[in-house]
Amino acid sequence: MVRKLYDVQPVVHEGDRFGTEDTVTPVEPETLLDAFSQAVVRVVQRVAPAVVGLQVVRSLGLPQRVAEVPGAGSGFLIAPDGYVLTNSHVVHRARRIVVSLADGTELPAQLVGEDPATDLAVVRVQASGLPVAELGDSDRLQVGQLVIAIGNPLGLQASVVTGVVSALGRSLRGPDGRLIENVIQTDAPLNPGNSGGPLVDTRGKVIGVNTAIVAGAQGLSFAVPANTAQWVVGQLLREGRVRRAWLGIVGELRSVPGRYVPERGEPRAAGVAVLQVVEGSPAARAGLRAGDIIVSLDGVPLRSPTDLQRVLSRTPVGSTVTLGVVRQGKLLTLEAELAAEPATNR
Repeated sequence: MVRKLYDVQPVVHEGDRFGTEDTVTPVEPETLLDAFSQAVVRVVQRVAPAVVGLQVVRSLGLPQRVAEVPGAGSGFLIAPDGYVLTNSHVVHRARRIVVSLADGTELPAQLVGEDPATDLAVVRVQASGLPVAELGDSDRLQVGQLVIAIGNPLGLQASVVTGVVSALGRSLRGPDGRLIENVIQTDAPLNPGNSGGPLVDTRGKVIGVNTAIVAGAQGLSFAVPANTAQWVVGQLLREGRVRRAWLGIVGELRSVPGRYVPERGEPRAAGVAVLQVVEGSPAARAGLRAGDIIVSLDGVPLRSPTDLQRVLSRTPVGSTVTLGVVRQGKLLTLEAELAAEPATNR
C-alpha cells in the first residue's frame, strides 16, 4: 500500500478540552521515492511479460536485384491465444514477421489485419496460454498523470521508461495521410523500436499504443488511445480491415462567398471543393459534380477536407447524410447514402 503523504494527529490544548489542532508530520523523501518506485515495479512485473519484440523483413525492388530490408518494433499480447497488437508501420508490407516473447522464444507470425489510418495492426503467433496486457479506458486520462512505456527501443528488449501525460486530444497524421484524432502526448523518452509498445497507467492498464516521436525534439512522444485501439482491434478480428464511411470524392480547400455558408455564430467562408467524383460512389449517386463546393454535412460546417474526414469517421456505414453544396452560385441540398470505404493495397 502506498503511504499517505502526511500523517495527521489531533492534539488537545491544555485548558481547552474541546480544541484540536493538526500537527503535520512530513514523510521522508526516500519513502515517497520508494513508493513511486514500487508502483512502477509492480506495473512492469504485471505488463512486461506480455510485451513482445517484432522483427520484420521487407522486399525492396532494385533495378538489378531484390533486396531484403530488416525492421523492428514492439507490440503486446492482447489475447492468450497469440494475438499481438502493434503499429501498422511496423508490419506494413512485411514478407516475414517474427515475434520474440518475453522469455526469449521466437515464433513466426501472420498478419491478421492492419489499419494505416490509425497506425494499428494485429498479428498472431500459434501459441496458447500466453500472458496478456489489458486495455484500459483512455477517456479517463488526465494531463499530468504518470505513465509507463515498455518496449524495445533501438533493439534493447523490455526497456522501461516513465513520464507523464503532457496533453490530450492531439491530432496526428497517420502513415496514409488520414488524421488520427484524440492522440495522447507524453514526455516519456521513446526511441525507434518503441513503436507498437504499450503506454500503461499505474494500475497496469494499457491506455495507449506508442506510435510516433518528433525527430530532433525531446519529450514529444505520441500514442494512439486505448479506446481507439479497442474499436480497431474488433474490426480487424472480425473483417481483417476497418470499415469506414466513404463519400467518394477528391477535394481541396476552397473559399466560398459568405452568404452561402451556414451561420454558426462565427465568420467563415471556406468549404471542400470537389475536384473529382469516383464513379459509382455515394457522391456520384447523390448527384455531386466536379466544381461543387461542400459547405456542410448534416448541418456541421466544413472548413477543410480534414473536417469532412472527421465527420465521416464518426458516421456509421449505410447512414444517409445531408450535404450543403454551393453550385454555380446557388446553395443546394443533396442526400448521400454512405458506403464502406473500398479496400486498397497500400
